Amino acid sequence: MEKVKDILWEEGMKVSDLVERLGNVGFQGVRIGKAAEIIADMKRNGAKIYLTFTSNMVTSGLRGLFAQLIGMGMADVVVTTTGGIEEDIMKATGEDFLIGEYRSDDVSLHEKGINRIGNLMITNESYAKFEDWMLPTLKRIYGNSILFQAAKNDVPVFCPAITDGSLGFHLYMFQQDHPDFVVDVVRDFSALVSSSSFDDKKGVIALGGGVSKHHAIFGLLLNGGSDYAVYMTTARPYSGSVGGATTSEGKTWGKVKVDANEATVIGDVSITFPLVISRALEIVKKEGLIG
Repeated sequence: MEKVKDILWEEGMKVSDLVERLGNVGFQGVRIGKAAEIIADMKRNGAKIYLTFTSNMVTSGLRGLFAQLIGMGMADVVVTTTGGIEEDIMKATGEDFLIGEYRSDDVSLHEKGINRIGNLMITNESYAKFEDWMLPTLKRIYGNSILFQAAKNDVPVFCPAITDGSLGFHLYMFQQDHPDFVVDVVRDFSALVSSSSFDDKKGVIALGGGVSKHHAIFGLLLNGGSDYAVYMTTARPYSGSVGGATTSEGKTWGKVKVDANEATVIGDVSITFPLVISRALEIVKKEGLIG
C-alpha cells in the first residue's frame, strides 16, 4: 500500500507534477492520479480509446480540449449527445456563451430570451442562428453526402439520441419535404459495435453519464468489455443511474473486464478532467507516443 504524503506548494509547479502528488494525498486525489496513469496506459498499450461526453461539457470550455485530444490521436471513437453537436456548431460559427450565476432570476432570464445551464448562459438568438445555418447545411448534406464520405473514410461520429434536441427537430422538419432522408440509428449502432473486436485492446473515458456513456460501454460489452476504464462524474451510485454507476459495477455486466485497469473519479468534470488529461498527456509525450 502507498503511504500518504503531504503536498506542498512549489513556485512554478507544473500541473502534471501536481496531479502526480495528488495521487498520494488520499480521497479523490488518489483517483485523479490513477485515472491519469490509466489513460496513459491506454495509449501506451495501443488500446482503441472511446471518449464519451455529455452536451453540457461542450457548452463549457472543455469543448476545445476535446477537439485538441481528437487531433492528437487520444480518441479513436467519440460518443456524445445532440446538444454536444449543436453547441459545437454554434461555437464554431462564432457564438459566445456567457458565465452567469447558479442563483439567478430565472423568470427574468426567460423573459430576456436567455437559457441557463448551471452557471452558463445561451441566448435564444444563438439557437435561431443555428437554425439558419442548419437547414441549408442539411440540404447540402442531402445533395452531396458528406456523411457518406465520413463513413467511407472511417471517421466515426456517434450520436445515438439524435432527436433529443434542436438538431432532432430540424431533422424532423427536413424529412417532411424529403421522406427518403433517414438517419438510421440502428445501423449507426452496428457501426459502433464493429468499430472494435474481441481481440482489440479497448479503453473508455466516460465523462458524465446518460446515453453517451452507456452507448459506448454497451457497445464494448458486445466485444468483451473494456481493458481500461476511467469514469468521471458528479453522480453517485445510490440512485442506480448510469451516471453514478462505477467502473467496479461495470464489471458485473461485463462492460469492464474483471482484470481491467479502472478508476472512477467523483467530482466536477470541468475541473477533474483537465487535471487528469494534463498529467496523462505529459506522460505519453515524454514517451514519444504523441507528437
